[in-house]
Amino acid sequence: MAILPLADLKNMLGRNDRLMGLDVGSKTVGLAMSDVNRTIATPAETIRRGKFKEDAGAIHAIAAENGVAAYIIGLPVSMDGTEGPRCQSIRQFAKNLDEAIGADYAFWDERLSTSAVERILIRDADMTRKRRAEVVDKMAAAYILQGALDAMAHMTGAAPSTAHGTAHDKAEDA
Repeated sequence: MAILPLADLKNMLGRNDRLMGLDVGSKTVGLAMSDVNRTIATPAETIRRGKFKEDAGAIHAIAAENGVAAYIIGLPVSMDGTEGPRCQSIRQFAKNLDEAIGADYAFWDERLSTSAVERILIRDADMTRKRRAEVVDKMAAAYILQGALDAMAHMTGAAPSTAHGTAHDKAEDA
């Protein structure tokens, strides 16, 4: 399978194919699911990271159970648009996931997604620190996935792949 620009991923999806959003951290992976119309992202669960093979198996099992056709993986691009060591780590995770389960995926710029989610949980939901820690990763995955879904909704069938992508998408087209 392959890493795809967001527009290409959109064009390869079938009518009712779902997407899974991943917020990959050093200790956990937050998961979110799209609906079959790919308009709404819903937080699903958080996987505590262990051995990669077990993590990939858990992600694959959840994806298979929910009819997921492809993945949107949050890419922690720096505020200036450059990619640092965390991006390299996420790219390696995605490559390993592809090798383990044969995944089609696109990256989505996740700048400030966790911060935005934490602000919402504090301000609007008035959650305790402990409860926020339990839900922030899957909420961040939903935030990432929703951004990609919104961008895909505004793309035409033959949209250029750099319309709403990441720094990686733009570098590929150069």
